Amino acid sequence: MKTEYEKMISGELYQAFSDKNLIKMREDVRKTFREFNRIADQSFLEKIFQKKLEGVFIEPPFHCDYGINIELGKNVYMNFGVTILDCAKVKIGDNCMLAPNVQIYTAAHPLDVETRNKGLEYALPVTIGKNCWIGGSVVILPGVIIGDNCVIGAGSVVTKDIPANSVAVGNPARVIKEIDNGQNEIN
Repeated sequence: MKTEYEKMISGELYQAFSDKNLIKMREDVRKTFREFNRIADQSFLEKIFQKKLEGVFIEPPFHCDYGINIELGKNVYMNFGVTILDCAKVKIGDNCMLAPNVQIYTAAHPLDVETRNKGLEYALPVTIGKNCWIGGSVVILPGVIIGDNCVIGAGSVVTKDIPANSVAVGNPARVIKEIDNGQNEIN
């Protein structure tokens, strides 16, 4: 029989708020990021993410659910107020920049009211490729993949995959421009 964590990480319905193990995991990481947010000591980040980081810099406040489900590439920068609900894997590639108040959500809730009222939810992974710039107050929804070298305009809500080498804006975000590997506009 799978644990609630195993169900969560595999995209199955799970009990987020009645499982003692998940509650303890969230409480433990919150204690650590509260200290990080209070004193802005970057050394706390490896405790939050429970892995060695290379060139990662995060401005406080920062919030996440678990930390261990977030995989950061090299040279990732997150500005003030980033929130990551990492109930599923969140991968952020090398050389990415997240502007203030970016929100990445993996948690989702069933459309069926009876299932939802039982406290069940599920989670879908989010992937952001390398060399991406995510503008201020962007919201990235569960299951989205953003390809390499993308720019997501401020205030956008990303509801579906964005192909590599694209500029996407709006709510819902849509591709308005392609850029080549040298970051020159194609159209």
